[in-house]
Amino acid sequence: MNPSYAVILVYSTSYALRVEKILQGAGISTKLIPVPRHLSSDCGVCVRILQADQDQAVQQLEKDRCEYASIHLLADWKDQSKP
Repeated sequence: MNPSYAVILVYSTSYALRVEKILQGAGISTKLIPVPRHLSSDCGVCVRILQADQDQAVQQLEKDRCEYASIHLLADWKDQSKP
């Protein structure tokens, strides 16, 4: 069974880098990926996390007062590269 993922959409690449740093510091596995076009065409990158880590990620971002645009589930995400 493939893991389910969520993506955190952000306002710019600098926000994506900040989100990634905050979440990795909290022990949450992240990966910067291109934003799926069906979700947005604003910023070119988003932060992928495991769906199971979503609640912890939201709590950590709120604690660190880090803004993000939205979070979307990608249950069928098929990524051929390693996390």
